[in-house]
Amino acid sequence: MLALAAGAAYAAGTGQQGYFQIYNKTENHIATGFYTNEGDGWSENWLSEELGPGESARAEFSSDSGECEQLIQIGWLGDDGNEVMDEPISIDICETSNVYLDDNEISYD
Repeated sequence: MLALAAGAAYAAGTGQQGYFQIYNKTENHIATGFYTNEGDGWSENWLSEELGPGESARAEFSSDSGECEQLIQIGWLGDDGNEVMDEPISIDICETSNVYLDDNEISYD
């Protein structure tokens, strides 16, 4: 079970509690997609709304329904209106509290 709630920032959480925060730290880019892959193909888009510069969203998941080690991939709004995909990175969502989307870099802690 995956869900993403955009809007006001929540207190920093931990993936061990079934959620983490996603921050768009870019100055000009809009995130249109957040996808995970635990080895069986890419998930549906976790984002129900676009995530603009300076915005954050809380990602909630059920840790007993999937693997902690995940590939994540971010989709960005392209100049032509299409989604442009970043290179996937591997994270442990059960140990992640925050995911930071920066220009040319995705980081987490």
